[in-house]
Amino acid sequence: MVSAAGICFVCYMLLLQNKPPANLDGYPSRDLIASSIQKKKIRKDHLAKRTPFRTLGRHIVDKHGQRLKLVSVNWYGASDELMIPGGLDIQNRYSIARSIHELGFNSVRLPYADEMVTRNPVIQANQLVANADLIGLRALDVFRAVVESLTETGIAVIINNHITQARWCCDGNLCDAKWENSYLGPFCRVSQTEADWIRNLITVMSPHIRDPLVVGVDLRNEIRGPSGKLLWDSWAAAAEKAAEQLHALQPEWLMIVEGVSSANHISGAKSRPVILSIPDKLVYSAHVYGWSGWGSLTPYWYRNYKSFARDMHHNWAFLLDEDIAPVWIGEFGAPAEPNKGDLHYWKNLIRFLHKSDADFGYWALNPRKPKHNKVESYGLLADDWRTPMFDYRLHDLTNLTPIHSAGEADSPVHPG
Repeated sequence: MVSAAGICFVCYMLLLQNKPPANLDGYPSRDLIASSIQKKKIRKDHLAKRTPFRTLGRHIVDKHGQRLKLVSVNWYGASDELMIPGGLDIQNRYSIARSIHELGFNSVRLPYADEMVTRNPVIQANQLVANADLIGLRALDVFRAVVESLTETGIAVIINNHITQARWCCDGNLCDAKWENSYLGPFCRVSQTEADWIRNLITVMSPHIRDPLVVGVDLRNEIRGPSGKLLWDSWAAAAEKAAEQLHALQPEWLMIVEGVSSANHISGAKSRPVILSIPDKLVYSAHVYGWSGWGSLTPYWYRNYKSFARDMHHNWAFLLDEDIAPVWIGEFGAPAEPNKGDLHYWKNLIRFLHKSDADFGYWALNPRKPKHNKVESYGLLADDWRTPMFDYRLHDLTNLTPIHSAGEADSPVHPG
């Protein structure tokens, strides 16, 4: 039997092995990456002409039955302590939307915190310097204005309930681990019931009922806790309840249900699928980072491709393989300056995303984190919120995008 000390030593040696900077010599130059991306422009308003969207087997399709591949990026901040999407003090929201558009993304995952909804504070003027028309508005009004800037630019939006307390996500704090936390009593600074969670979803989504490019809602981010995968059944039931109430407002919205164990596992859907009264609106979502692989002593930084792919198939890709439902990889990412482990994970994931042709959402657009203005090493924009980081990540993401413009119909999808 291997001792705990032996396991710790192996983990330590693996960590040391993967710490040296990665060699990126195999990637094209910055200029070549920029040129490749500039060839994939999205035609403004093209997506709006294809709505509403629905699901057909493993794909999301438009009203003509043509596939839509979600090529998304996360724009966070409303989930964090400042309670607004990042960068509004640096660039106008329409300028940021255009940058997203020019990078070839056709959709944005826009996270929010429940506390943003319940407190709805007036946003400080210094956080809105580049958006003077929003000064004096409350958090929900600013959030709505950002959504409108994206959809008016021709970008689809998926709104995500990210966390309960407005702060950086996601750690071991049980107050933010599930959609409800009232069972923990006074332990949580921001307490909410399941009914509160659904009420907040309705509050955030209601202003967008008539916007065809607000295409869906990611019901809750990274369900997790000591029970691990055993949370699936209760989460699936809660997701169904929220989805039914949201569909009463707008039956065309896609309902996105993440896995448990920090969105690693959708394996519970084999025996307990999510069932909606509007069945062609369900999309599952997984998150895959280098540190992912809960329940294993070997995170994905260290896995060979065979081991990595086996986990992907077991955790979520079976839904694609068996043509059951779409899976959107709503979060994954890597630093601008990767170490060997980062790049090893990244290449395995990109290889698998090529093979599976799954929809995806990169984390994140932001160059800075709200707290202490810390550098977001995974960010795709420079500090000016305009200049792209034309590096290995954008190169590989561009190659995951359909060959034609990201806004055009991908391919016909035929039943059966």
